[in-house]
Amino acid sequence: MTKTEVAIVVNPGSTSTKFAIFSREGSLYEETVRHPQEELAKFKLVSEQFDFRYTMIKKAVDKVVAEKGFQVVASVGRGGPVKPLEGGTYLVNQALLDDLNSCKFANHASNLGGIIADQLAKDFGLKESYIVDPVTTDNMWDKARLSGLPGITRICRVHALNIKAVARKIAEKQGKDFYKANYVVAHLGGGISIAALEGGKVVDVNDGLLGMGPFSMNRAGAMPLIGIINMCYSMPKEEVIRIFSRESGFKAYIGTEDFRDIEDRVKAGDPETLKVFDAFEYQVAKEIGAYAAALKGKIDGIIVTGGCAYFKKFVEDLKEYTGWMGEFFVYPGEDELAALAEGAFRVVDGKEKAKNY
Repeated sequence: MTKTEVAIVVNPGSTSTKFAIFSREGSLYEETVRHPQEELAKFKLVSEQFDFRYTMIKKAVDKVVAEKGFQVVASVGRGGPVKPLEGGTYLVNQALLDDLNSCKFANHASNLGGIIADQLAKDFGLKESYIVDPVTTDNMWDKARLSGLPGITRICRVHALNIKAVARKIAEKQGKDFYKANYVVAHLGGGISIAALEGGKVVDVNDGLLGMGPFSMNRAGAMPLIGIINMCYSMPKEEVIRIFSRESGFKAYIGTEDFRDIEDRVKAGDPETLKVFDAFEYQVAKEIGAYAAALKGKIDGIIVTGGCAYFKKFVEDLKEYTGWMGEFFVYPGEDELAALAEGAFRVVDGKEKAKNY
């Protein structure tokens, strides 16, 4: 009997590491390994957590592979913040490992994705391991990089993995070639990325971490400059960054960053929540319209995805704002594990060539 060929998929989070086993047909097994916060707090860099996390992950993976009799043909991890890349599936080589281990671009849990995938590949006798469409995937138009002041450049930080994976599915549903289709994709979750996708590439996007686009659950989004200037002269830099990146948005206005709580308050008719929620919808819709204009209206659809897309009223309101621009699609949640597996199998099956970092 031929063993089922599988890819091991790893997606590290701040206090957990999610892994999954995928065949070409889809997910066969998923598990989340929790890590005590007090243990992780002992490490300065997330990359230093490797041995601690890997011991727990490897034990769980070995058990599943042995029990199910799987044949591992690929190992793939979520791509951490690295140097700007074209996008696609990348080999985990020494240069990538060096940047992930040093955390030179960001000290983020996702740095461990490629590191863990590399070790899993070695342990299962594979020659290669991969990352797919990291958050620093960058195909921005040159004209989109200018900010209005020399020395300050717009940068590309985007939920590329989910955005491109969902757009692929919509293109297939429409019978279109993903690499010839244009979409505006709004990934709406804890962070927000609203992107112009042209021919499979993110050519423009808001920087949802600091300074661009709509406010989100706890981030400020675009702000009037005079307010920023006043804050910068009244408190330390680190405090300003903390407020804009973790203490703004819904959290600042109504005291919660949990979208489920926000949804409950909207349904209950809470006046203050409704006021802020109306502004949130308005800003998201304006951003979608901006990227439809950036593509000169030549779009094959508007796609709304991410955790917020589960709220029916929210997507109905967005459709009322933007549905006239093109076909409107809703894909709730995120498909990052599947997107990682699909990227790895495209390389294993010779449909795509893995790129060198």
